[in-house]
Amino acid sequence: MSNEISATPSSNFLRAIIEADLAAGTHTRPGLPKVITRFPPEPNGYLHIGHAKSICLNFGLARDYAGRCHLRFDDTNPEKEDQEYVDTIMDSVRWLGFDWKQDEDAIETEYLHYASDYFDQLYAMAEYLIQTGYAYVDSQSAADMAANRGNFGEAGKNSPFRNRPAAESLDLLRRMKAGEFEDGAHILRAKISEDAMASPNMNMRDPAIYRIRHAHHHRTGDDWCIYPMYDFTHPLSDAIEQITHSICTLEFQDHRPFYDWVIERCAEGGFFKQPVPHQFEFARLNLTYVVTSKRKLRQLVENGTVSGWDDPRMPTIVGIRRRGYTPESIQLFCERIGVTRSDGWIDYSTLEGCLREDLDPKAPRTVAVLRPLKLIIDNFPENVSIACTAPVHPHHPERGNREFNISRELWIEADDFMEVPSKGYFRLFPGNKVRLRYGYVVECTGCDKDADGNVIAVHCTYFPDSKSGTEGSANYKVKGNLHWVSAAHAVATEVRLYDRLFTDANPDAGGKDFMTLLNPNALQVVNAYLEAGIETAQADDKYQFERHGYFVADRVDSTPGKPVFNRVTTLKDSWGK
Repeated sequence: MSNEISATPSSNFLRAIIEADLAAGTHTRPGLPKVITRFPPEPNGYLHIGHAKSICLNFGLARDYAGRCHLRFDDTNPEKEDQEYVDTIMDSVRWLGFDWKQDEDAIETEYLHYASDYFDQLYAMAEYLIQTGYAYVDSQSAADMAANRGNFGEAGKNSPFRNRPAAESLDLLRRMKAGEFEDGAHILRAKISEDAMASPNMNMRDPAIYRIRHAHHHRTGDDWCIYPMYDFTHPLSDAIEQITHSICTLEFQDHRPFYDWVIERCAEGGFFKQPVPHQFEFARLNLTYVVTSKRKLRQLVENGTVSGWDDPRMPTIVGIRRRGYTPESIQLFCERIGVTRSDGWIDYSTLEGCLREDLDPKAPRTVAVLRPLKLIIDNFPENVSIACTAPVHPHHPERGNREFNISRELWIEADDFMEVPSKGYFRLFPGNKVRLRYGYVVECTGCDKDADGNVIAVHCTYFPDSKSGTEGSANYKVKGNLHWVSAAHAVATEVRLYDRLFTDANPDAGGKDFMTLLNPNALQVVNAYLEAGIETAQADDKYQFERHGYFVADRVDSTPGKPVFNRVTTLKDSWGK
């Protein structure tokens, strides 16, 4: 049986739209696929789990309908953008299992685009809108412009510059482009209709389409000092690239009228041919116990709450990758939660469940003692080791066995011993017998304590004829079964026990101060002892530590022969407890 998880695409309203368009031949154009989507991030930060949903959706739809998906960077805000973000976004898309290239032989830049690729074309369209009476240069101050825009209950007021002659606006725009004015001195606005400032949709009240920014751009350098606004750039970039289905989240629903308006006006000017793109909105991913606001994530990084953007507690793609999540588990999660137009919350346990489902058939097993307590088998020969075996994977015998040694002194979990047992406790306590998993049955005889009364070692005796896998083992019936590693052979390793970053399911909802809701146990670092052989683990290698959960060799801090492990997730959901 294959280890691959099957995430059969489920029907949703976007698939229904695409299938209807395919049946009607809506986007039949010579030499082009009938489905072209795009993923258009702004390179001003690191992608997070919410972006993963959009990536899986846009690239997945293109894949399933024999189309293509473009990766396009919305790089129109040079003060906040950087090549570092471009590089990590490209890496994240590829890690998730997608590529903007059509095939392996395609050049690197095939269907990799930047809004800055279109600056000349966008500027030409801006001049056209002025010449046709659909745009004007406004010279109000920012404060006056905001005051005159009105609000949801009050209509806006026309700018005193709204009827500025086209020739004058065109001259000002060209002088803005030439660098004659300071930032904020003028701004180019759309003039959608005579009564646009009374529109109930605030996005239609003469939206800004170009502003002055004397800032160095990471791709175009100092060639430009005016930059187009997102609501102007985005639809026109879609049209330039001949996108068929422009898929975005619900917060852009109110922006769609301007999306359609600006494309139609420029199509009238001959910049585009029909059919032009259409925008469709879906509900964004709202995941419990997570914040996805770039501002808040940046705050966590800059104030040292986390170690960086790739801290395994972060919901960034680089963070969950370092935590040990797999691309397959993220794809399964995005498919499983579906695509709707209704906002809702997805419980974090759903994401963890997809991860367990992916890792369970893949991860080899090993033993780890995370909070070690010494167990001494008093009647076991000194300086002697006896080989024990266990399956690499209990459900895949073809993967063989692993071998490790048992010796006189072992490490066990501290909570596997109680001097005075509670009701229903079947592990080690004086007089009780338990089986050392894959080894012998032992009987507890007592313990050693330090001057403060803390237990520092447990003593027992073993039964030589009780070894697992031998005929004599069937004669011993015990309820307890303990994990252990040989003290003489164990690998001392740092293990990081990660958990949810917040204690509140909705840490940034309802005006809460998310910084007061941090989980103090989101990271616990322990010095553990692991089964021999684990020292060969490479970065990103994943294991199931029997009893404890799934763990990954940290991709940053692991070194050859000395891996550091992160807990990816527990074996089952125990958060509620």
